[in-house]
Amino acid sequence: MIRAYKFRMRPTVGQTIALSEMLRDHCSLYSGALQERRDAYRHVSKTSVKYGQQSAQLKEIRSFDPERQGRWSFSSQQATLRRLDKAFAAFFRRVKSGDTPGYPRFRGTNWFDTVDFPRDGDGCRWDATPHDPATRVRFQGVGHVKVNQHRPVVGKVKTVSVKREGKHWYVILTAEQTAPEALPATGNVVGIDLGIANFLADSGGGFVENPRHGRKAAAKLEAAQRALSRFPRVRRDKRTMNHQRAVQKVADLHRKVRRQRLDHAHKTALDLVREHDFIAHEDLKIRNMVKAPAPKPDPEKPGSFLSNRVAAKAGLNHSISDAGWGVFLTILNAKAASAGREVVAVDPRNTSRTCPECGHVDRENRPTQEKFHCASCGHQAHADTVGALNVLRAGLVRREAQPA
Repeated sequence: MIRAYKFRMRPTVGQTIALSEMLRDHCSLYSGALQERRDAYRHVSKTSVKYGQQSAQLKEIRSFDPERQGRWSFSSQQATLRRLDKAFAAFFRRVKSGDTPGYPRFRGTNWFDTVDFPRDGDGCRWDATPHDPATRVRFQGVGHVKVNQHRPVVGKVKTVSVKREGKHWYVILTAEQTAPEALPATGNVVGIDLGIANFLADSGGGFVENPRHGRKAAAKLEAAQRALSRFPRVRRDKRTMNHQRAVQKVADLHRKVRRQRLDHAHKTALDLVREHDFIAHEDLKIRNMVKAPAPKPDPEKPGSFLSNRVAAKAGLNHSISDAGWGVFLTILNAKAASAGREVVAVDPRNTSRTCPECGHVDRENRPTQEKFHCASCGHQAHADTVGALNVLRAGLVRREAQPA
């Protein structure tokens, strides 16, 4: 089992400059390799350049530019070239499958914030000063950087990555571990129904409030973005100090909302995993749910369009994105796997329209967003609780149907 760890680094001023230069030079290598591929394909011969050819050029590149490209780890530069190769592989896969392809783009220095080291000990060393009480990670060309290690790393460290987030620097480790010890069985099962009014409703009648972090920060974000819009769009090195502060303010607010959303998802998922052996949830196609409605041409007025409630749908899409269902389900599945719990996704169709008492399915069973009133037997309950009950039953049926 592979587990990732993320720790805050505390570099000195000199180390911060060196880390920034490392990102800059890897970005330059990425962009140069992308340009080479573009130029080769635009040539009349339509030559295709592969990773192996570009990796073989690294020795010459490092010898030609020892002050920049020659400073950094050879393996980390190979990882940057593999990153570009994966981007092209994904592009051609989308073209082949008929999806909308996105051609790999050049990365500016602000958009290139990660450098990977494929193996601990090759250009980097985790816990490089074991004799020192403070944990440090060593990077070639940077030195020993102090790390705020807030929890122990279990298992053998396989890869190390450096990531910049605003003004902060992080080290990300992946460690290979044996199968974790499962949590003690509780004998409890639960179905959950994700929503907007409440983030989550469970089959036992419980609710988890939707924190709406994005909506709470909307006023501050609007003010910060309005202040940023007053500055002209210029290159990063042409920005004034006030312009840079305005950019940083917007980025910090977005980063805070993202962290709040992640924190809420982790805590909610952990509570579910600790208290239940089996968890069923709806198999939501979130990407399809947040798509903008297609325009409706007016048959009576050529060139005109009928109302398709695009404004209302935009508001709903924003609320779905703010709730962070996709992030929560990813975290829930990861925590359940490490705790020995079982998670099952079921078809969400009619889960909130089916009566849990008599099984009657009718759109009229749900007269309002919150109220469920069966048109057949008269059963009344909260609509989200009914949905969670039906999700649990469908999940249990699916578990029983799975081969042993």
